[in-house]
Amino acid sequence: MKTAQAGTLESMDCLVTVTEAQSGAGVKIDITGASAARFRTAMEKKITEVLSAMKVSDIEIQVQDNGALDIVLGARVEAAVKRLGGAA
Repeated sequence: MKTAQAGTLESMDCLVTVTEAQSGAGVKIDITGASAARFRTAMEKKITEVLSAMKVSDIEIQVQDNGALDIVLGARVEAAVKRLGGAA
């Protein structure tokens, strides 16, 4: 299985790790870290929006959050998915 990462564990950032999933497996999201309990729903929505825009449907995503803004999370997800596909 291929994996890719984007981001850091610095304050106000997040580390996003993506792993290929079997066809038809869907999207699995695991969020841990400073803001996970409070903002999980908003973070999952942002991740889902980015994946939908990129037409990605079978993937596992792990996010280690340290207070990243919405736009940072989206950028990290996009970068990790592109790296997984070999685009970056």
